[in-house]
Amino acid sequence: MKNIVLVTLLVCSSVVVFGQNSTKKVDEATTLAVFQHHSKALGENNLDDLMADYTEESIVITPEGTYSGLAEIRKAFVEIVKAFPTIGSKFNVIKTAVKNDMFYVVWSAKTPVVEYTFATDTFIIQGGKILRQTFAGNLK
Repeated sequence: MKNIVLVTLLVCSSVVVFGQNSTKKVDEATTLAVFQHHSKALGENNLDDLMADYTEESIVITPEGTYSGLAEIRKAFVEIVKAFPTIGSKFNVIKTAVKNDMFYVVWSAKTPVVEYTFATDTFIIQGGKILRQTFAGNLK
């Protein structure tokens, strides 16, 4: 009987918590603005502006590794900006989509250092910050 009561309490509290999150209105304009800021900062190789889009709770997952928190994400972006110099880099945005707190982009790029024939990023953006990001790409 104790177990049934405990399970019932857990289920009820989960419904309340998840129900609150699912009805929360997310401003897609903010999601888009954060992505645009992030994209501009990357194009300018502005590491400080890039890092301003993340928090200590942010997580970035790539084929090369998983980066948690500002220090680890900064180390990853130090290498990323080296691969995408401001001079001689060309980006082609193939598709974007924004829904609530999620931004999705498919792109290709050719730089003096690397060429991605196909790449994709997904961002979860809340409170004006990137909380989660995934990346995958096909290097030529």
